Amino acid sequence: MAAQASVAIEDQRQPRGLYVLFSAEAWERFSYYGMRALLVLYLVNHLQFPREKALEVFALYTGLVYLTPMLGGYLADKYLGARKAVLIGGILMALGHLAMAFEPLLYQALGLLIVGNGFFKPNISTIVGGLYRENDPRRDGGFTIFYMGINLGAFFSPLVCGTLGEKVGWHWGFGAAGIGMIAGLLVFVWGQKLLGTTGFPPGREVTASTRLLPRDWRDVGVYTLACTALVWAIVAVGSMVGQGPMLIGGVAVCGVALVGQRLFSKPDTAVEPLTRDEWARIGVIAVLAFFNIFFWMGFEQAGGTFTLFADKQTDRHLFGWEIPASFFQSINPLIIVTLAPVFSVMWRKIDQSRYAISTPAKMGIGMILLGCGFVVMYIAQGIAAETGLVGPLWLVSVYFLHTVGELCLSPIGLSMVSKLSPARLTAVMMGVWFASSAVANYTAGILEAFLHDFHIPLYGFLIFSSIGAGGLLLGITPILKKYMHGRG
Repeated sequence: MAAQASVAIEDQRQPRGLYVLFSAEAWERFSYYGMRALLVLYLVNHLQFPREKALEVFALYTGLVYLTPMLGGYLADKYLGARKAVLIGGILMALGHLAMAFEPLLYQALGLLIVGNGFFKPNISTIVGGLYRENDPRRDGGFTIFYMGINLGAFFSPLVCGTLGEKVGWHWGFGAAGIGMIAGLLVFVWGQKLLGTTGFPPGREVTASTRLLPRDWRDVGVYTLACTALVWAIVAVGSMVGQGPMLIGGVAVCGVALVGQRLFSKPDTAVEPLTRDEWARIGVIAVLAFFNIFFWMGFEQAGGTFTLFADKQTDRHLFGWEIPASFFQSINPLIIVTLAPVFSVMWRKIDQSRYAISTPAKMGIGMILLGCGFVVMYIAQGIAAETGLVGPLWLVSVYFLHTVGELCLSPIGLSMVSKLSPARLTAVMMGVWFASSAVANYTAGILEAFLHDFHIPLYGFLIFSSIGAGGLLLGITPILKKYMHGRG
């Protein structure tokens, strides 16, 4: 009985490799959110970009950051394996963050960050999924813990990078973000032995060794140099900024073509064709990815219009000290770090009970909570228009509602993709999921200017787009559950 109890306890523990990935992702998110907290403020207050232009650049950057994972996922599935892809992406992002410390390299830096994230983002999530067996009840809790790591880094980065950037010098803030990325890379390399046999290149014979071989490191170097040269070439011809929408369209077409080639090409003799059930699950992922756009289109106002609202229309004085506007972006991750363990236990208990809530229903609830946050923001905007400044608790309230909504949607979405994707397509489907966030991020940045032409208030529009989409998703949940075959 004691031996059986010991095995049962062991089965409930999360894999040790999860905590390696947790730490690596925390440092990577420290670098990303440190950069994100400063970018719009840097463009408006230092480079004197007009508000509309700064939001457009921010939209282009954040849109491509979430679009390139489609390509990075494909390359990992087909050629590299997830581990090498993570290393390539991490090195490129470290170079990008460090390049942000030099004003003339602004667009080269953004390019390196965009391409690097495409390699890193989908593949580290894929490795997390690979730590669990099929139908493992620890999976949702594991992804929520992993998501807490994301937000641990996101909490400290605006405090550290924001303080350095706004109070000491912009380049100090960007440099601190680069150091964070280097720390994440070192953690990932150190913890290779704890990741088991997941994430190796396709066709690699699985042995007792869990280390990358010298030829793997050669590939990492070649891809890193090639991607760096590609970014410099794109910036040199002015495509990245002057033809931003065209570039997004080009990357999207390439991504769709690669995914189509992967899905519809004649399979290798050693690979089974997709079954009807697998196609059904891919369809569910596609539908939920569509609704994912409506959530992040609203949520990603945090890095753009919310940051400018904090900078220009929020009273930030506290005991004679002016709080940096970037600090407000730490509210969201602070709440997540606090509530993520609660949600992890809550989802596990609910999903094991007779009152289990399906993935689409959880996502619908999250979108409705997002819309409630925009009700608060709409009121705050009206008060600020009359009085000039509002108290900081307005933004705190908005971030709280949005964060609770995020906990209902984002980690659950990542877990859903890893559960429903055919094993040989996990990374590329993770890329498709992040591609929906790309559309959302780009739309979030250009939405204010677009709606202004029609005299439609931004936050009023987002109330209806969030709550309306959430209600529709709840309505079609029974249909989606049917095609998920009880896996929702």
